[in-house]
Order: sequence, then structure tokens, then C-alpha cells
Amino acid sequence: MSAPTQQQSSYREAVRAGLHEALQQDERVFLMGEDVGAYGGCFACSKGLLEEFGPERVRDTPLSESTFTGMGIGAALGGMRPIVEIMTVNFSLLALDQIVNNAATYLHMSGGLFNVPLVIRMATGGGKQLAAQHSHSLEGWYAHIPGLKVLAPATLEDARGMLLTALEDPDPVLIFEAAVLYPMEGELSPVISSVSIDRANVIRTGRDLSIISYGASLHKGLGAAEQLSEEGINAEVIDLRSLRPLDDATIIGSVKKTRRAIIVDEGWRSGSLAAEISARIMEQAFYELDAPVERICSVEVPMPYAAHLEQAALPQVTSIVEAARRMVVRNG
Repeated sequence: MSAPTQQQSSYREAVRAGLHEALQQDERVFLMGEDVGAYGGCFACSKGLLEEFGPERVRDTPLSESTFTGMGIGAALGGMRPIVEIMTVNFSLLALDQIVNNAATYLHMSGGLFNVPLVIRMATGGGKQLAAQHSHSLEGWYAHIPGLKVLAPATLEDARGMLLTALEDPDPVLIFEAAVLYPMEGELSPVISSVSIDRANVIRTGRDLSIISYGASLHKGLGAAEQLSEEGINAEVIDLRSLRPLDDATIIGSVKKTRRAIIVDEGWRSGSLAAEISARIMEQAFYELDAPVERICSVEVPMPYAAHLEQAALPQVTSIVEAARRMVVRNG
């Protein structure tokens, strides 16, 4: 039997397909958040779902992140499988108490009696000229919290399939969708299934250095690897996919092979996810390194509105390429 033909789609449509499949296959699943129903979602990811599944399962909420996130926790404790959409990661700070002090701790504080099978989706990152209150990458903050799983789908298949896997998890899962990726087009299998959320993916194999990233920055890493290949530098590119837990085995295995590592993280450098990964590499593969680990992060300023300043603040292909050249040429 021949394999199913891949179909052209977009990241946005992949997210919508995941939501549709989840609502269709499990009547306990419902979606709620600001503008997810009649408006079809701020990023059009839930367009058409209200008409198909009705207002009981696609629920528009008041503009109160703490309230509707708390409602999601209560529904999860009551046996439902809620998907809470918070428009952008910046707004999730209004629900920080619910996420960190409640969802993440219920299992521990109940002595293992009460799980919280809650999925929270939100857009993250810059590149769309939405200014400082809508454009930061704070997923590294949440990756610091025990009791949460933190996912960052960078591909169409992950944007669709990670949601289905997350809904099978008995504990809270946060999914960070890079806003700049929503229009990204690519191929998507017509066969819908859950995907692994436990392992990083080696997207491109190489021998000279490892480029480790996730989300929107992954594609900049791939662009840098393509440019470096023209100069005879063979870069391996890793998509982290899961930010908590991190897949140490894949990361360290790659670094031991290439002996050099660049971590690309759209978060700020100080206290970043990139710093955590760098520390793990130093702890587990220090004597395998031929050069210090490099970190490429966003400039430590509130995200600018002006397009040229926003791009200057974010990691770019050119900065990855320059770092790679330094590492490979200077260290042989």
C-alpha cells in the first residue's frame, strides 16, 4: 500500500486541525479563551469550530486570564479535558498564580490524589511588530517550574500532533506557539495522530557543530546551517521540541559528536533556557568540547515596535553564522 500523499497546509491550519480532531474524538475536550469562538481566535486558529461544535465546547470568556485559567483547572479536576487559550504569553502573567501555584502543585500537595489534565496554549515571541506587551518569549520561565510540561512546536506536524499527545497527559501541559510561524506553509500528512513529546529531533545531521534551538528560532538555525554548508561547515540542527523536560540524551549525544554547540534562544540571555542548556553541556560533556558553548539570545531590552529595531533585537541567521565561523575557524 502506498503512503498517504502529503498535503500543503500552514502552521495555523495545523493547529486548527489538531483542535478539530481533539474536539471530535473526545467529548470531554472543550476550548475556552478570549475570542476563540465567534471571532475564530486572535490568530484564526479556531475559526469555524464554534459553528461545528457549539458554544458549550468552544467558549468565549471574559478578559480575565486568572479567572478562565482557574476555571480550566477546576474543569480538569472534575474530569474534563480543557484546552485554555491565552492570547499571548505576556498575558499569561495575569494567570501566573493559577498556573504555578495551583495547576503545577495540585498533584504534589494532594499526596498524589489529584491530577490536573489541563492544556494551555499561547502565542509567543516577536517578529510581528506587536511591541513589548505582546512579543516576549517567556517560555523559559515556565520551563523552570516542576509539575509542568512545556512544549514548543516548530513544525506543522508538531503543531497539530503535540496537542493530541498533551491531552493524553494526566498533568498540566503548556504549548507555546511562535506567533511568527502561523502563516508558515509546508506539507502535512493527512493521517492525524499524536506525536512524541519526550524527545528532541535532529532535523539536520552534521559533524562540525551543533545548533540547538526551538520554535521560530529553529528555522533561523536551519537557514544558518544552509549558508554554512556553502562554506564547507557542516552543522547539525536540533529541534528541542520539549523545553521541560529537556532531552539531555539527544543534546549531549550531538555535542559529543560535533564537539561544538550554539544555542539559539529568543528569550533574554540572563537566566535563559540557553543558559540552562549550556550548563548541562558543560556538566555532561565538558571534556568533549573543542570550543566554549555559544549562546545567541534576544537583546535585553523590551521588544521594540519599529520593525528594524525589532529585528535587531531578535536572534538572526547572520549572528548564528558569525558565531559558527568563529568556533570552527579559530578552533580548527
